[in-house]
Amino acid sequence: MSLDTVQRWIARAVGQRLDRVEWTDRPPIAHTIHRTAPRIERMILTARRALQEQSDLGEFGAHAIHRALLARALPAVPSVRTIGRILERRGALDGRRRVRRVPPPRGWYLPAVASGGRELDSFDVVEGLQLPDGTEVEVLTGTSLHGGLVGAWPGPPLTARHIVTTLITHWRDVGMPAYAQFDNDNRFQGPHQHADTMGRVIRLCLSLAIVPVFAPPREPGFQNGVENLNGRWQEKVWGRFDHRSLTGLCVRSTRYVAASRQRAVVRHERTPPRTLFPAGWQLDLQAPLHGRVIFIRRTTEYGAVSLLGHTLRVDPHWCHRLVRCEVLLDHQCIRFYGLRRAHPDLQPLLGEARYRLPERRFKE
Repeated sequence: MSLDTVQRWIARAVGQRLDRVEWTDRPPIAHTIHRTAPRIERMILTARRALQEQSDLGEFGAHAIHRALLARALPAVPSVRTIGRILERRGALDGRRRVRRVPPPRGWYLPAVASGGRELDSFDVVEGLQLPDGTEVEVLTGTSLHGGLVGAWPGPPLTARHIVTTLITHWRDVGMPAYAQFDNDNRFQGPHQHADTMGRVIRLCLSLAIVPVFAPPREPGFQNGVENLNGRWQEKVWGRFDHRSLTGLCVRSTRYVAASRQRAVVRHERTPPRTLFPAGWQLDLQAPLHGRVIFIRRTTEYGAVSLLGHTLRVDPHWCHRLVRCEVLLDHQCIRFYGLRRAHPDLQPLLGEARYRLPERRFKE
C-alpha cells in the first residue's frame, strides 16, 4: 500500500479500538455540493468591475469585494475564500501565477559532477552540543551527492588533524570520490589570517588526486545535502535518546549511519564508481602540491572576488554573480568561470590571473 493509504487509515482509527473503527470505504467526492447562486456570482462580478473603475484605493480583489458587499448590509455575504473561488472560476483574476523554473541538476557548478560521471562528497561540522556532564561534543558529518553515502563521527571538539584522520579512514572503507566539498571553516581550508594558506585537509585531498571544493560564504544551496543530514542526525540520534557518555552516543550514531546506508543501497549502486584507496600511501604534508583547488565565490559590485587572502578582479560586467575559481597549481594560474543557476550549461571563461603558491614549509 502507498504511504497516503496507510496515513489515511491511521487517521481514521486514531483514538479508537480497532473493533469499533468504521473500516468501510467512503466515496472520494462530497455527498452534496453547495454552489453559490448565479445571481450572487453576477453581483460579485459587478462589484469587482465597479471597484476597478471607481475605487479610491484602486483595490478590487476578494477582500475589497467582501468589504463592499458588507457595506451594503446584504443578508448573506459570501466569505472571502468563496469570492476568490468565484473570481477564479469566472476568469476574473488579473494576478499571474509564479513561474516555477526547473532546478539545476545536482552539482551543477561542476560539469563533471552534474553529468553524473563523477561523485562528490560534502562534509560539515555540527557544533554546540553538550552531554549532561558538560562534555562538549562536535560531529563531523558527510554525504555523497549522488549516492547518499552518509557518515557521522561524534567526538570531542574537532581539529584539522582529527578531520584528516577521519577522512582517511572513511575513504579507505568506501573508496574515494573525484571531488570533496567543504565550507570555509579554518579546519577545512586553513588559517584565514594568513594569505596563500593550504591547510591539512587540502593537502590530503591533493595528495589523493581528489579536487577540494569550497562553497561560497553565506550562500545557501551548495551544502544542502550535508546540512540536511545534520538536521536529521540531530533529530534522530541526538534529540531522540538520552546520551550519558560519548561512547553511547557513538554507538547510536554508528547504528543510525548503518541503517541509512542500508536504506540507500540501491541508490548507491547506481552512482559513479569510487576510486580505491591507494595501497601503501602515506600523507606527506611537506610534499609539493599538484592539481587544482576550486573556490565558489560571488563577485563584488566591482566584479572582483576575495580568494586566498587576495582580491582578484574577474570581470567588471559580472557583478554580484557566482564564479567558479579554479586554482591550477601546476599551471600557476587561476581561471574564473561564470555561473548562473538559470543556465547551468553555460559556464563561460571570464578571465585568468597569474598565481603562484609560495614555496614554504608547512607548520605541523
